Amino acid sequence: MEARLNLFENNVTAKFFRYINSAGKVLSDSSLPAATQELVKIRASQINGCGFCTDMHTKDATAAGETVQRLHMVAAWREAKVFTDAERAALELAEEGTRIADAAGGVSDEVWANAAKHYDEEQLAALVSLIALINAYNRVNVLVRQPAGDYQPGMFG
Repeated sequence: MEARLNLFENNVTAKFFRYINSAGKVLSDSSLPAATQELVKIRASQINGCGFCTDMHTKDATAAGETVQRLHMVAAWREAKVFTDAERAALELAEEGTRIADAAGGVSDEVWANAAKHYDEEQLAALVSLIALINAYNRVNVLVRQPAGDYQPGMFG
């Protein structure tokens, strides 16, 4: 499979990614736990069918010390005993925030309240921003059919 557009050599997309990568740096520097951030990125990427991002974030999570068992269970997090209540709340918010077109009211008050029990305002802001950001990355990669499987942790800096 070959990408429809070279995102890394195209002037417009290269500039676009510099800007959104800066947003990603703000989030990675936030107080939202790094493991939670990777779990959220993986789950949204699974939902959106973004192989490139799923590949990237499972490998980044592994390199950061995440267990294989937990990574295998992300798609079935509701039934898995390996996630904390806070992680489950973040995964639920990520799912509803990613599937906003599937729910007439968007993210439910119940899901928001559950996340707010586990995360302070700064962390909630980071979580909301992270969900929006990974969905943007997913959409770009799915649109151009960016191939997956070659990512190496740290290859983008």
